[in-house]
Amino acid sequence: MEILITLAEAMAVFLVLSYVYCRSPGFPDLDGEPLRPRVAVVAYLFFTAVTILGTYLGRIVPAGSIANTRGVGAVLAGLIGGPVLGCLVGGTAGVHRAWVGGITGVSGGIATTVEGLIAGLVHVALRRRPDRLFSARTAALTALGSSVVHQLLQLALARPFAEAVANVRVIAFPMIVSNTCAAALFMVVMRDQQATLARIAAASSAVALRIAERATELLARGYGPAVATELATVILEETRVGAVAITDSERLLAFSGIGSDHHRSGQDIGSPWTRRALATHGVVLLDGVRERYQCAHPGCPLHAAVVVPLVVDGAVVGTVQLFERKRLRLGVLNRRLGEGIGALLSSQMVHARYQEQKSLLLVSELKLLQAQVDPHFLFNSLNTIVAITRIDPGRARELLLHLASFFRKNLKRSSDLSTLEEELAHVHSYLEIEKARFPDRLTVETEVDPELLGLRMPTFTLQPLVENAIKHGLSTTPNPGVARVHAYRKDGSAFIDIEDDAGTWVEPDFTSNGHGMKIVDRRIKNLHGPSYGLTVDCVPSERTRVTVRLPTAGS
Repeated sequence: MEILITLAEAMAVFLVLSYVYCRSPGFPDLDGEPLRPRVAVVAYLFFTAVTILGTYLGRIVPAGSIANTRGVGAVLAGLIGGPVLGCLVGGTAGVHRAWVGGITGVSGGIATTVEGLIAGLVHVALRRRPDRLFSARTAALTALGSSVVHQLLQLALARPFAEAVANVRVIAFPMIVSNTCAAALFMVVMRDQQATLARIAAASSAVALRIAERATELLARGYGPAVATELATVILEETRVGAVAITDSERLLAFSGIGSDHHRSGQDIGSPWTRRALATHGVVLLDGVRERYQCAHPGCPLHAAVVVPLVVDGAVVGTVQLFERKRLRLGVLNRRLGEGIGALLSSQMVHARYQEQKSLLLVSELKLLQAQVDPHFLFNSLNTIVAITRIDPGRARELLLHLASFFRKNLKRSSDLSTLEEELAHVHSYLEIEKARFPDRLTVETEVDPELLGLRMPTFTLQPLVENAIKHGLSTTPNPGVARVHAYRKDGSAFIDIEDDAGTWVEPDFTSNGHGMKIVDRRIKNLHGPSYGLTVDCVPSERTRVTVRLPTAGS
């Protein structure tokens, strides 16, 4: 009875250790899948320590052996990690048992290794049925069977045999009972923690999905300060954290919750943790204990934060941040909640961007279709060709080919992107016809960096801009004019200038010229980001220059 009480005390220690282990970052998912390397290393170290501790918490019996609960660690390691982990844990603890010595030192070490192997084989047999593999019943039966094998190996290997028999008579029953109960209780604790994590994960997923549902309509309107403010309020209401912040890649877009008196939208990003998340594309967790969030504002009540990057098409466009006040901490579960919210919002932003790009493309295509059947352009072009036919049939034939090429390119667009070379060819056909219409009034100058000819851009980027320069600029003045197309590199970007010297056809915000230029600008921004697109420099009666900025990575 005294031996059983000693082993029961060891069981109590193991249950405390199991509680700590189940709440550690190294706690594995009980799903029967192979353990990740880091988790496997943690499991090996933990269960080896438990197995060796079982030797020291045992009781030396008069027969010269140690009644112990060493087998619990080896059995659980085998059930969780399979034969390799079970044998490694059992073998390491077995070597230690042999080093301790005694009549059953070597036999006990071998038996512990075999216990880990038996449990590992059970893992192999039941890994497709994790509900059975990680049950208290399976743990108890495996520990019972391996403990019986342990005693049989003691009889087979320990010498002298008479002493081995006397030893087994004393320790067999308490060891079998204690190891069986300890393994079952250990598994109950682990299953309970797994169920708790599953419930919390389900609750976190439900929160994230509710946020995603409410955010769908918001993100369809774009990603700016107004939308971000509403989105931060939604996240704050659903998560009930202390505060929520949303940023783009450069500044704070919105802040809701405690601390909003000094965290104001429009501020440049100064937090090193936000910049770290933007630079590394990774989540930054400041749990408030090991690492605290420290605001530059004195008296800020926020001490813990999780910063999650928002990634769209491989680029970080901003962050969503959850904060807690003093005396409250953020843990792994808050990190997972933040990651879930970030992943869902990123996906919705991708979808919203795709829908906007698709919508803009459809609008652009409709306008291009109108241009394709524009009766005025076609009528004027044909009249010009008819007039030239009488005096220069060769030139008329050449213009007909340009006209055919122009309409063919409009009708047979093969993709949403084209190269600068293809855009220039399309523009060239259009300009040749316009030069024929205004032979003494229109001069075209083209200067293009040859290395940019492969630069990719949305199809029909240049033609609407050149058409505006002619239609709303040079053709409105009786004086001779010059249209220039200049493509060059500068500051790591590619620039294309479309310029005329009339200075009459567009205002600097290019709002007076309908939707054509807006569509070109927004298509480029949607494809490459807000740093790219169109800019306009207009000097009335002197010149108008529209500049297209594109990333050189597209060349």
